[in-house]
Amino acid sequence: MFLDCCICAQTAIAVVPGPGEIPRRAFRYVFVDMKHSSNSTPIQAGSSMQSNHPHPHPDFLLFTGNANPSLAAEVALHLGMPLGAAQVGRFSDGEVTVEIQQNVRARDVFVVQSTCAPTNENLMELLIMVDALKRSSAERITAVIPYFGYARQDRRPRSARVPITAKVVANMLQAVGVSRVLTMDLHADQIQGFFDIPVDNIYASPVLLGDLRQKNYSDLMVVSPDVGGVVRARALAKQLGCDMAIIDKRRPKANVSEVMHVIGDIDGRNCVIMDDMIDTAGTLVKAAEVLKERGAKKVYAYCTHPIFSGPAIERITQGDALDEVVVTNTIPLNDNAKHCKKIRQLSVGPLIAETIQRISRGESVMSLFSDQDQPVLL
Repeated sequence: MFLDCCICAQTAIAVVPGPGEIPRRAFRYVFVDMKHSSNSTPIQAGSSMQSNHPHPHPDFLLFTGNANPSLAAEVALHLGMPLGAAQVGRFSDGEVTVEIQQNVRARDVFVVQSTCAPTNENLMELLIMVDALKRSSAERITAVIPYFGYARQDRRPRSARVPITAKVVANMLQAVGVSRVLTMDLHADQIQGFFDIPVDNIYASPVLLGDLRQKNYSDLMVVSPDVGGVVRARALAKQLGCDMAIIDKRRPKANVSEVMHVIGDIDGRNCVIMDDMIDTAGTLVKAAEVLKERGAKKVYAYCTHPIFSGPAIERITQGDALDEVVVTNTIPLNDNAKHCKKIRQLSVGPLIAETIQRISRGESVMSLFSDQDQPVLL
């Protein structure tokens, strides 16, 4: 079973279900250490599952592509349902081929597919799966995109002739028949405005906050890595009842950043850098170095999307600026990241499962985040 260990805010539960057994679980926040599950085997599309899940049998279907099947399998487990039967493969020339292998006529369908690397392949898989479902007469199709790729180009600077790729992807999703988008921690909230269909942009903060509360670091200081992340950092600092600092930086070109100075007194504090993603980790490592130079006791990074491209793992591993990097499983970890002792992965599967359940029932999604001291029962 792909799910090796669940850690809630108060209790650690070893999950080793027998064949065909799925445990009943109801807890506040769930964190799955995916890093140590290398021997796991994800649930295959169309596989049979039986569950004592407290929710009634879902009145919708759940499909997945090849981007993050382990996350989709975990979502299905928490919903107490099988993944939909679909064959998603490649022709000999590399083109995507999709066949939906069950009846979806007049059904409410959710497709779980992050558009992470290989970005173009995963995006095309999602588009072609949606087209196949639409042509098979699915009534409503929700694209569940935990990590929304192509989001970093969301505007055109006056001095550059560049595309707005976030808008391009929005147009493509709508063109093939997506009825609704469910995503997590968009790089820029305004991307929701590129769509003419409903977009639910949920947050990983309940999972990240739960882990921070469990760790209970003393002298905690939440740090925003740039001015753009101030709103996120301020909200989390308020929830944790701690102070906030801001790192002022200048980015001369893409994937290269120069940390300038820190706004706030961090001497002797345990600093937590909050961000939506880690790409090459250049910004993150330089920020951690500056914090340590200014007297920070420990530096932890809590980020939603673990892209980890290029020299990211090498940068995180070398030196002692970063004490730990905590990420979620919106993107599966590559082999180097799985073996990096400084990286720990939490699961957003239960949170996505609860959100899907609420969308299907026509219930409020944002109430999940209106009071994060209240439990989320799954």
